[in-house]
Amino acid sequence: MSDVSGPPTAPSPRPSLPELRAPSLRRRMACWLYEGMLMFAVVFIAGWLFSTLSQMRSGIDARRPLLQAFLFIVFAIYFVWFWSRGQTLAMKTWDIRLVDRAGRPVTQARALLRYLLAWLWFLPPLAVLAPFRLSAGEIAVLMIGWVLVWALLSRFHPLRQFWHDAWAGTRLVQAPRPD
Repeated sequence: MSDVSGPPTAPSPRPSLPELRAPSLRRRMACWLYEGMLMFAVVFIAGWLFSTLSQMRSGIDARRPLLQAFLFIVFAIYFVWFWSRGQTLAMKTWDIRLVDRAGRPVTQARALLRYLLAWLWFLPPLAVLAPFRLSAGEIAVLMIGWVLVWALLSRFHPLRQFWHDAWAGTRLVQAPRPD
């Protein structure tokens, strides 16, 4: 009896991974604005807690730099916690997920690096503002202008990612809603 084998069978195809496409710039910026509104509550509660515990009574108190450092740490905890789980509340609302370059969940260390690099949204205009006495309108124009420039620079990234994401090894991708 001979062993008769049929034609070789093709290996079964791997299940396809969802395509990792960057959300539109409009969607990312809408999420960014919504995140800012949500952060107002975080700032309010953290600022109230700090002011109450330290008996800080005025915004011109000498301990203001300590409050700013405290808020920087609170923001870091907030973002690192949620990004290492994939999404903040605003990102869930706008169907955006944070992953690493390979599409895997982000580690806390990578989320912390992204948090530090994300300050590029604000540090350049703040550094320019420091030596000048500008009006509130001029400050607003400078800040909004820089944010728009930084956002539009994502058009020059091959995957349409913000540059702080590219440097942190992270990506914002569309997150389909579960059925």
